[in-house]
Amino acid sequence: MRKLQGIPGSPGVAIAPAFVFFDDDEPTIPRYSIGQGELGGEWERFRSAVERAREDVTVLRDRAAQEMGNEHGAIFDAHLLMLDDPEVLSAIELSLKESLLNIEWVLHQYAQTMVKKLEGLDDPVMQERGADVHDVTHRILNHLMFRERFSLADLDHDVVLVAHNLLPSDMIGMNHSRVRALAMDKGGKTSHTAILARAFEIPAVLGLGGATRLARNGELVVVDGSAGDVLVDPDPDSLARYEKVRARSLDRERDLAGIAQLGAATTDGREVALKANIEVPEETDSVLRHGAAGVGLFRSEFLFLQPGRKPSEEAQYLAYRRVLESLPGRPVTIRTLDVGGDKVVPELVLGEEKNPLLGWRAIRYCLADKDLFQTQLRAILRASAYGDARIMFPMISGPDELDAALLALEEAKETCRQRGQAFRDDLPVGIMIEVPSAAMIADILAAKVGFLSIGTNDLIQYTLAVDRGNERVAYLHEPFHPAILRLVRQVIDMGHAAGAVVSMCGEMAADPYAAVVLLGLGLDEFSMSAVSVPVVKRVIRSVSMSDARDIAAHVLALGSHREAEAYLRERLRGLADSDD
Repeated sequence: MRKLQGIPGSPGVAIAPAFVFFDDDEPTIPRYSIGQGELGGEWERFRSAVERAREDVTVLRDRAAQEMGNEHGAIFDAHLLMLDDPEVLSAIELSLKESLLNIEWVLHQYAQTMVKKLEGLDDPVMQERGADVHDVTHRILNHLMFRERFSLADLDHDVVLVAHNLLPSDMIGMNHSRVRALAMDKGGKTSHTAILARAFEIPAVLGLGGATRLARNGELVVVDGSAGDVLVDPDPDSLARYEKVRARSLDRERDLAGIAQLGAATTDGREVALKANIEVPEETDSVLRHGAAGVGLFRSEFLFLQPGRKPSEEAQYLAYRRVLESLPGRPVTIRTLDVGGDKVVPELVLGEEKNPLLGWRAIRYCLADKDLFQTQLRAILRASAYGDARIMFPMISGPDELDAALLALEEAKETCRQRGQAFRDDLPVGIMIEVPSAAMIADILAAKVGFLSIGTNDLIQYTLAVDRGNERVAYLHEPFHPAILRLVRQVIDMGHAAGAVVSMCGEMAADPYAAVVLLGLGLDEFSMSAVSVPVVKRVIRSVSMSDARDIAAHVLALGSHREAEAYLRERLRGLADSDD
């Protein structure tokens, strides 16, 4: 048995034979000299191959847009831009004339230089854009050399797809019903592969480094996309353990399927709104399937991850509208762009900062880039005419930032009025409570908006001075820390006193133990990954408000997160356990 640890890219457990996909990453490229009289013919061969590649990409773009939405089709719009980029074409033509070598070799050398340059950058997302250059140039080379690539659409049996690096076109074109999981040498959470894997609900582990060296075709592979573990040729005990994990997961899914479409109400009749967090429009099917009451957090960052350009107002509007129309009668809260810190977007150059998590990010960046902010606000406003949209500003730290964001929203409304574009004028507006300063003045902020949403991932990070991406201190990222519980209680109480609805969209909201405590503290709405909704719904349907208040009061009186967790495990035994 060989075990690898990588980056969790898409959750879930899968067991299937390996299919190692090499894609002829390094084919033999011919290299030979040409004469001056042959330059025209070489260049004509190149332009013809580019045209055929453009036809290929156009088909893929249209297919992606039809099956998954325009935002996925935009990946291939970027490829079309590369194929038509005059600077790229001029550079290749100049190299051809200066080297007097065949066009295949010239193109191959150009691609290697560009990929090496991108991979040498500090920005991990820009590093991953090398895959787009690879995709485009290899497509042209295939036509120049009359090569046919194996199509993942032809897979006819269940596999764990093991690859060095999958291209966007591979992800779109593969037979998704046969790919049970992905195990990748390269990639990270922001790569197109990870984003598309989550959209397709395919478990994935990325950044493994040597998966293609250690796995052989046909060998059994276990992929745990939640933990980031991959087992190649597992021993009998490990295989049996993961088969039980997978079986329990399937059993729980079947059990929870019946709960998903029931209401979320306590035993004494208190209704609770359980909503979903989503990253891409395709997740609306999962929102409905798992019985969420709407979307409490639609992260808009995905729209900005396409290389080559910022998303236009029209592209954003269509994506937001698509989500709203897919969830009729359900509220959808769209968070404005949360960029910076650990959220890197290739087209937005933020500059180097000594401490980006405390720097130019989220609402601070948007207020500085007025054109970008106004474009997004207008897109959200226009989409609001097609459903129950809400807008939410991230990382508000004080009233001045909030006032500036609200003024920007009014400016966007006025522009829409002047254009004659319909929008919901009474669009509910809220903010995320993610920094201690906002939690301490929640009453002041709540008086200016309709709702507060507690983002515990960042609130815990900033309150406890813990970089959640640093494995050395990750153990200190504790949602049941007494300071966190007291801050959450304060935000809820202050928000209610000001007449605002208070919700939570951080990971804490998806914890069944925490859900009971939060319910007892008076939280109005919970938002979490769609798959977590039935689990939390089951817990809420099993307790009364009086019990929840007693549990919350007891936990608040304890002196450490360990005491709180031990008490909750004992008190809620059999109710919130994952293996019941």
